[in-house]
Amino acid sequence: MNELLILPSAKYKQKVGYLTASLFVTVGVCIYLKYNPFLLFADFSPIQRLLGEMLPPNFSLLWQPTIGRAIAQTASMAFLATFYGCLIAFILAFLTATNTMPLKFVRVIVGAFLSLLRIIPPLVYILIFIIAVGLGSFSGMLALIAITVGMFGRLFTDIIENAEHSAADAVFSVGASRLQVIRFAVLPQIIPAFIANCLYAFDVNIRVAISLGIFGGGGIGYQLYMAMQVLHYQDAFALICLIIIMIVLIEKASDYFRIMILGKEKLR
Repeated sequence: MNELLILPSAKYKQKVGYLTASLFVTVGVCIYLKYNPFLLFADFSPIQRLLGEMLPPNFSLLWQPTIGRAIAQTASMAFLATFYGCLIAFILAFLTATNTMPLKFVRVIVGAFLSLLRIIPPLVYILIFIIAVGLGSFSGMLALIAITVGMFGRLFTDIIENAEHSAADAVFSVGASRLQVIRFAVLPQIIPAFIANCLYAFDVNIRVAISLGIFGGGGIGYQLYMAMQVLHYQDAFALICLIIIMIVLIEKASDYFRIMILGKEKLR
């Protein structure tokens, strides 16, 4: 009886190659940093020391007026950054999409500008605007606007380019101008997706606003940074719990409204 020899597939070999390369990179980084990765599973003293200093959380801190103002400040930063950032990104997307901007050099220039905004890290933005306007929520909001334009400009461009061309061709065939084609054929198709993505942008900006606040952008993130600076770890843990609850609630609300606008199948 002849034995059937089954050779590994190319996809299996590719996965094994990726896994082997990742293993070699991990080992190399650990050797370079002189770090023993097995300590992560054997030495729990740092975690015990951390929990000992952070527990129990000081939830009485949350009733102070400064915390309420910090939460309102963070939400305001995220809302204004979402509004202005998405509006600017929406306008620039029309200048980048091939079906709304016939001039290639305009598409290239605006597309390069959006790519530049997208590749700059958020912490670099907050440092730039802190130098320009100083510490506080205003610099955090400006950084969030730049991040939002870079993040959603390309996404809005794809939404515009994926609009049905048949409706635009029908309106254009009866003598409509390019602006009229955008107004009556393109906009009605993309407005629901635009609103749903604005809700998603607000969800993302809340998280980023907290991170930027730690580096001087104001809001609840700055309160967390100050609590850590003065070694009030129980206050910091209470603020972390508050931040987690706030993010979960906003995420659930954002998902609910996006499902209402786009439907459950399109959201996936």
